[in-house]
Amino acid sequence: MKKIDQDKSEFLDEMLDYWQSEKLLDHANIQKLKGSYQSKTFDWRRLAQYSFWTAMACGVIALSALLVDKSLLNYLKNLYNTPNIVISLISAIAAATCYIWGFRKKKLKPQNVFSNEAIIFSGVMLTANAVAYLGKAIDNGSNHFSILIFISVLVYLTLAYFFKSRLIWTFALLALGAWFGTETGYLSKWNWYFLGLNYPLRFVFFGLIVTIGSLLLNRSKKLSYFFDVSYFAGLLYLFTSLLLLSIFGNYGNLDEWYTINQLSLFYWAIISAAFCVLAIIIGLKKNDAMLREFGIIFLFINLYTRYFEYFWDSWHKAIFFTVLGISFVLIGRKAEKIWSLEFMKK
Repeated sequence: MKKIDQDKSEFLDEMLDYWQSEKLLDHANIQKLKGSYQSKTFDWRRLAQYSFWTAMACGVIALSALLVDKSLLNYLKNLYNTPNIVISLISAIAAATCYIWGFRKKKLKPQNVFSNEAIIFSGVMLTANAVAYLGKAIDNGSNHFSILIFISVLVYLTLAYFFKSRLIWTFALLALGAWFGTETGYLSKWNWYFLGLNYPLRFVFFGLIVTIGSLLLNRSKKLSYFFDVSYFAGLLYLFTSLLLLSIFGNYGNLDEWYTINQLSLFYWAIISAAFCVLAIIIGLKKNDAMLREFGIIFLFINLYTRYFEYFWDSWHKAIFFTVLGISFVLIGRKAEKIWSLEFMKK
């Protein structure tokens, strides 16, 4: 007997009762089908997932709190005077131990998905620590620390490919974004602009590159395993950057941005909204749920942001969203009409 989530069980019960009322299945077959599954009393898997996620988040917060607490750091420095290269080596050995242990457990107990991933996550954090202290050990004062981030990207990509780990691949993509931001900052001598582009506009192109790259990954048998994660990351980079671009435009700092009228950035908002609409249309045509949902979510965020920017003092939000709702009704009726004509042709 298969155990399924309660909402799925209720859906199946409803459909089987409907089929019985329509006499599509007899009573004996209905009972047989209902006896083939059972509703879960409690979703322990989801609880385990959330628990490990919370534990990992607490670990990151604890480490961050440690790094910003100067008094605690000074106290720890007084306890020992370990060279940076030694800390880097210890972290690297500990990271390797976590990877070996985690992937060995993954083979022996594949059902313990979240505890295995937690061990691998520890290895990821220790790898970052090893690279950071390596940078401190070899630092010559150039402030070109983006090289270290790029090294961590290569390490993560290699480990993710070798061990088939989407978690490590995710951190590789995060590190890749950090490398892109810091490398363009270094090349522009930490100016606000790189080739005339501020950070949001740079990351629009970066998001497009990652998204296109993920589509290329999907064509490779060896790398298609990482397609979903890469596609999600690319779209997240792209649409988040477009949203920030619609708010700040191509201005590099807040001092410049404060002096301009927000209406002067309206064309950036139109470009951002156009990307969202295009994503929805392509998502519907290609049956691409992820692209469609990104378009819908960020379109609504975009519209709500525009209200706060342009109509907060002049329009009541009820009037604004009523007008907006009527507009979408008109669009929906037009789309429904086109769909009905295509359906009649079939």
